[in-house]
Amino acid sequence: MSYQERNLTCVECGQSFIFSADDQSYHAEKGYTNEPKRCPSCRQARRANRSSDGFGFDRGPREMHTVVCAECGNEASVPFRPRGDRPVYCSDCFSRQGGGAGGGGGGRY
Repeated sequence: MSYQERNLTCVECGQSFIFSADDQSYHAEKGYTNEPKRCPSCRQARRANRSSDGFGFDRGPREMHTVVCAECGNEASVPFRPRGDRPVYCSDCFSRQGGGAGGGGGGRY
């Protein structure tokens, strides 16, 4: 199917924006049947303002717990409830320990 650029009007800001042939092809490929209602900037702003986790659940503010760092002894806040069977570090000591490097795989579990 051949697609042609189309001018659409954003329902948020009222500005005209182009629904390109490439975007139309992408929409068709993904099985989308509706045209976009918002311009790219309003779409981006709408995504940024969502306070949910992407699954429609509003988690609210994250509960933080105050702990004493096992390395330096300074007070720190962590986003989990410490169990007491493993050391907890402040963010500086945690990064020095090599934590948070991503990837996982280690055998400390």
